[in-house]
Amino acid sequence: MKKTFAFIGAFALAIASAFAQDAVQKAAEDAAAEISGAPKEEAVAPKPKYWTNSLSVSLGVNNTQLKNWAAGGYNTITLASALDAKADYKKDLMSWNNRLQLDYGFLNSSDKEGVFQKNNDRIYLESKWAYQTKADSKLSYTASYDFRSQFTDTPKDYTQDAQGNWVAGDPVSGFISPAYTNLALGIQWVPNEWFDINVAPLTGGFTIVGNPVLRSSYGMKLGVAEDDPAYAAAVAGGDAAQIGGYYKSALFQFGAQVKANLKFKINDNFTVESQATVFTDYLAEPYFRINWDNAIDWQLSKLIKLSFKTWMINDPNVLVTDEATGTTSPRGWQFKEFMSFAFTYTIASK
Repeated sequence: MKKTFAFIGAFALAIASAFAQDAVQKAAEDAAAEISGAPKEEAVAPKPKYWTNSLSVSLGVNNTQLKNWAAGGYNTITLASALDAKADYKKDLMSWNNRLQLDYGFLNSSDKEGVFQKNNDRIYLESKWAYQTKADSKLSYTASYDFRSQFTDTPKDYTQDAQGNWVAGDPVSGFISPAYTNLALGIQWVPNEWFDINVAPLTGGFTIVGNPVLRSSYGMKLGVAEDDPAYAAAVAGGDAAQIGGYYKSALFQFGAQVKANLKFKINDNFTVESQATVFTDYLAEPYFRINWDNAIDWQLSKLIKLSFKTWMINDPNVLVTDEATGTTSPRGWQFKEFMSFAFTYTIASK
């Protein structure tokens, strides 16, 4: 009898176990079905970035000290600083590129104790809006603006007073003296990533000279007739500031501009950049103003850079006076070069 009850109990336990396994399996299948039927979460697309920005600053100092040096020379200290900031926007067919370049440097020499003589000074701002004619086109309609000037006055020479102090002579240039500003409408051709050329047949702008002493040297027009008695008296008196007061402070120019840019990397640390700009004035034929800027940068390490820059200008409105005869003539080609070995730091958007 006991064996019978034991068999019945084992049989009932086996049946219950089988039902329990079926229930667990069904529950697992139902859960899997619910999970597979649930809506899937889609990956969130990253927010598009339309702006790319960069800021590069550099500072270089050179010092020469001599003591009982038979070959002679002067103790000097030289400082060179520069800033290059870019902010570029790109969305679909439209782009907007902005760049600000600032350069300033000076030297102090023991032959002019206490005098800081400027050897580099530049403000250059560029802003260009462009719209491609179509998605795969190399042509774009453009509207661009640029501004050139400098920070401080540059004296022609220095003289010593009775106490032996150095006194700056008349300036040959200064802040907004001159300043060049242009607004240009045209079309741009970009055949590849390292070269572009912009032709703007509608370009208007001003040459501005804030300092009255310098106005006649940069082609400003007289605001009165040459035979005006007050002007004639000022000329007879020889006061440059009074004479300059009769000249207009701004000269409007309207013409065409061609600007070509070349920039390429030889490797990750060596870059070459060149920009040539030619402007002709419809209102004053024949007239061509040429600016040619070049820069070679060699990033020697993360924080040290060697730079070599040149600037060439030919502007018929920039005049030079022959002190012997008093006659004026165009200054012709102007050339400046600058080399710096400087600490540099760059911040750029990823």
